[in-house]
Amino acid sequence: MNSDKDSRNKVGAGQPASTLSRMERMPPMQMLLYLSMIASTVLFVVLAVAYAQTRFNSAMPQGIHPFPRYFSISTIVLLVSSYTISQARRLYQQDDVAMLTRCLGATLLLAAIFVGLQGLGWRELIAQGVFFNGEASGTYVYLLSALHILHLLGGVLFLMILFLRTAHAARDGVRTLVFIRNPYRRRQIQMLGFYWHFLDGLWIALFALFLFLY
Repeated sequence: MNSDKDSRNKVGAGQPASTLSRMERMPPMQMLLYLSMIASTVLFVVLAVAYAQTRFNSAMPQGIHPFPRYFSISTIVLLVSSYTISQARRLYQQDDVAMLTRCLGATLLLAAIFVGLQGLGWRELIAQGVFFNGEASGTYVYLLSALHILHLLGGVLFLMILFLRTAHAARDGVRTLVFIRNPYRRRQIQMLGFYWHFLDGLWIALFALFLFLY
């Protein structure tokens, strides 16, 4: 009886689990993803501030070159890919592996189109006389865009692996059942969607910065 009373009187007994305890129960891969996103955010913030400071200190006036239209088109493509990847979780919950395969494939295709459009945007910059090794502010545009593509390619690699596994599972009823009942696959889809939306928001912020300072 006394031991029960003591346990009830302990500080924090019966209270919800703390943030630290929830972090301890978090899967290592999910924790690694969150930490990498925090590190990436810090990196891009530092570079964005440096770009803004360099642009304001530059003698080059704003608006002398038209903003690359392919950057604008690529933004729309990335937004569409964010929508398609958001449907993956719903399709998984509905046990629709065939449609989930198409959804992941469409996102993969849109990501490839986005990267291609970014390359065309760089060609527009070169045609305007904005080079990587030229004006410092122009260098930051290339650098920020390239770093975002690098982060995107990490997500594309994971997306491609998940797409191939999903397509393999969709060919057989037994494999489909095993795939759907695997909690690890559900977590992978959730992590992929979260990371993809993070990349989407990151590019929107960079795009707004480019529009304001270019």
